Amino acid sequence: MIPINLHQIALDAMRTRGLLPVFAPEALQEAEDAHQTPPERDSYIRDLRELSWFSIDNDDTRDLDQLSVAEPLALGATRLRVAVADVDAKVAPGSAVDRHAAANTTSVYTAAGVFPMLPEALSNDLTSLHEDQQRLAVVVEMQVEADGTVSSSSVYRAAVRNRAKLTYDGVSSWLDGTAPPPPQIVRVPGLEAQVRLHDALAGQLRQWRQARGALNVNTVSARPVFEDGRLVDLRADNKNRAKDLIADLMIATNGATARFLADRGLPSLRRFLQAPRRWDRIVALAASHGAQLPAAPDALALDRFLSARRLADPAEFADLSLAVVKMLGSGEYVSAPAAAAGTAELGHFGLAVNDYAHSTAPNRRFPDLVTQRLLKAAIAGDAPPYSAEQLAEIARHCTLQEDNASKVERQVLKAAGAYLLQGRIGEVFDALVTGAAAKGTFVRIGRPLLEGRVVRGFEGLDVGDALRVRLLAVDAEKSFIDFERA
Repeated sequence: MIPINLHQIALDAMRTRGLLPVFAPEALQEAEDAHQTPPERDSYIRDLRELSWFSIDNDDTRDLDQLSVAEPLALGATRLRVAVADVDAKVAPGSAVDRHAAANTTSVYTAAGVFPMLPEALSNDLTSLHEDQQRLAVVVEMQVEADGTVSSSSVYRAAVRNRAKLTYDGVSSWLDGTAPPPPQIVRVPGLEAQVRLHDALAGQLRQWRQARGALNVNTVSARPVFEDGRLVDLRADNKNRAKDLIADLMIATNGATARFLADRGLPSLRRFLQAPRRWDRIVALAASHGAQLPAAPDALALDRFLSARRLADPAEFADLSLAVVKMLGSGEYVSAPAAAAGTAELGHFGLAVNDYAHSTAPNRRFPDLVTQRLLKAAIAGDAPPYSAEQLAEIARHCTLQEDNASKVERQVLKAAGAYLLQGRIGEVFDALVTGAAAKGTFVRIGRPLLEGRVVRGFEGLDVGDALRVRLLAVDAEKSFIDFERA
């Protein structure tokens, strides 16, 4: 196959989409100078270093954003603490690093590598919650009742220490009984009980949300596979039990931070997903599987349909999930006024929550760093560091740049896929329609896992349709893969 420079394609794609692929020298210097910043020693920073904090993330993750620790209470309740890396302590508002983060608003994850939002001297070192390192954090403490209700919560600053860096695959395989425990489980006293308590707690939080209509979907994303530095495949990066565990805890944390700001009269950034505009198409999709949904959007009814299909046809559930997610549309960031707790108009349809503010990944997302600064102002009793007008502009820009980052990621992934498909012109693949609009009709195939455009025979196709397509042409440098309906 013809060699391909994925990194250059990624650089060009980022610049075209208005993203900064490299840091200014001033930003890199600030990141290095941060090593000399003396640690804060304010009396209101609690010392929680002796608690059994741990993290679960990908095997190769270096920018660790959160730790957690839990303890059982009476009547089946649990006290959960989630520690989020205090990135604001090392990134001053208006600094060169902050300006870069505000411009891109997110780390960009491409098949050519990661373009981090913060210099790696920060995100992979000083502001990462590494194992056996003392770090500052913003801690969200919640009391979760036996039925999954978060009955109370508070937010404060603390010094923490990560006792064990665990991985999604290692924890999930152990919990499922298909692999021995990770070595840290054996080495760190009490860690096995911690992880099992977290697993049970996540299930309670998940059941509480699903009883209110949280959608139980299972989508997959493509993961580049390299052998000896050469791209050989794009394979599914599947969800697992440990990923679900962390997701459930972070959803609860993000809800608690939104309510904390509202209760203290501060504005906030919210993650918002409205009721789906393409509900009629979701109704038609359900009907094609012999199910009936109400005419108006109904999250509970949709989740019952999804749960039934998961049981009836688990092999095809990922494709069905993808179709539904595409029809739900993308979320966006919005500015919420002070005292906006419980406002359904700012809720998240897919998660079935009214209060949701991204706050748990400040190394990777600018909205989370903005929220962290708002939280620290609320803790200290200070005026909010952003006005409502500034938050509205930040929300608009973050939504735009998140979309641009997704387009870059798809473009580079498509370039990688086109490279892999060279020499396979004329082959026929099973496909699923993932996009149908004036700009074109797009489908996803399974091996390699990628999307391409249907340039012949696309008439009448809509999101969620299954079909067979024939590969017509590929161009890795231009990142296109063309199919026709077979």
